[in-house]
Amino acid sequence: MNIQKELIKAIGIGVIIFIVIQAINYVYNLQLPDFDALKFNFIFTILYSLVLYFANAIVFIQLDKYFEKNRFHLKRLVIGFLASFLISGIAIFFLRIFEEVLVEKLSLEEFFKEETVSNYVVAMIITLVVTLIVHLIYFYKNYQENRVKQEKIIAGTASAQFESLKNQLDPHFLFNSLNVLSSLIEENPDNAQRFTTSLSKVYRYVLEQRDKELVTVQEELAFAKTYMNLLKMRFENSISFELPNDFENIEARVVPLSLQLLLENCIKHNIVSEQKPLHIKIYIENNELIVENNKQKKEVLQDRKGVGLQNIVNRYAILTDRKVSVLETDKVFRIKLPILTKQVNIMQTIETYNEDMAYIRAKDKVKKIKEFYSSLISYCLVIPFLFFINYKTSDFQWFWFPALGWGMGLVFHGFQTFGFAQDWEEKKINEIMNKDKENKRFN
Repeated sequence: MNIQKELIKAIGIGVIIFIVIQAINYVYNLQLPDFDALKFNFIFTILYSLVLYFANAIVFIQLDKYFEKNRFHLKRLVIGFLASFLISGIAIFFLRIFEEVLVEKLSLEEFFKEETVSNYVVAMIITLVVTLIVHLIYFYKNYQENRVKQEKIIAGTASAQFESLKNQLDPHFLFNSLNVLSSLIEENPDNAQRFTTSLSKVYRYVLEQRDKELVTVQEELAFAKTYMNLLKMRFENSISFELPNDFENIEARVVPLSLQLLLENCIKHNIVSEQKPLHIKIYIENNELIVENNKQKKEVLQDRKGVGLQNIVNRYAILTDRKVSVLETDKVFRIKLPILTKQVNIMQTIETYNEDMAYIRAKDKVKKIKEFYSSLISYCLVIPFLFFINYKTSDFQWFWFPALGWGMGLVFHGFQTFGFAQDWEEKKINEIMNKDKENKRFN
């Protein structure tokens, strides 16, 4: 927690509450208290705001730690509400002791004798409404950030798929493959058949994996073996490979097509000839998938990382704090890919817009609209009821606090339901995708 930043927020909330209370007081009484009373009210409003803000902040920080994986779980919301209610009541009790006993000089006996539940109603309502508003804003902001992050992952996935397909369908690569196939048909029909089979498996794997968020290391290694066989038939003795044979952890996962991109980069950036054979070694060490090759750089290429490698680095940066590391010496080029052991829940597969998907989206939209109108009807029924209770039981118009707090929540709900915030999302998504394009242009 950034204490200074949170302190400013707490004071700001206190100032807003003070202004709202005085505004309501002025509307009700058509006058304001004298300066000394205003000063006293302001000081205690700020004090209440600080204590209650930090008391609730501590509660919700602990809840966020406990519900780290799902902060929007219903259980978390219920526990948060009850904990906030309890801790706020305790904090207000001690604040009232401070105000009445230490400041107003009442004895503890007189304090407990005169203390009633009504002394807590206004403070509790204000606290719960402010807490509701703060967390509505927090959850809405978090929701929007997650939406942007999801779209960023989708954009990165799409970009990687496009790059993979582009690399494999690159005219030079395809031309060489077809030349090899043409020569094999005359020289060795059996090898030509195996080459065709391997080539078809390569494309099939790309098509199968393009809609997946993560794949198992076993799948990637099996594909790498097929792809290496293809390269081996193409380059013969000019290239050699090593693969791990005893890795069986089905929970271990990596970004799909990462090995293909790295192997393609090896061919692009290094000399591959019988005089200078290229040796590529893939192995697993310290929970990392490592691709290593002897460095014999082509002089015609610029000194830069491949686009495919940069794309993998960017995608890992979105998914995890663990970094893709690159080690480059005069003799060796080594890349370490983190092996992820947990499925990334936030990732979404790229969806093809069709009639079924349109129906699902329309159904989801109708459901959200029904939920919004249910909330609106509840608001229209409950708030007048609270106004009636307020009118019959108290001279202080406390009903404004739940009316305004719930109303703001309803407005946010409306924004989300009817898509008023989508322009901001689209702008953010376009900005991210444009940055990706610029990065590719200059890498």
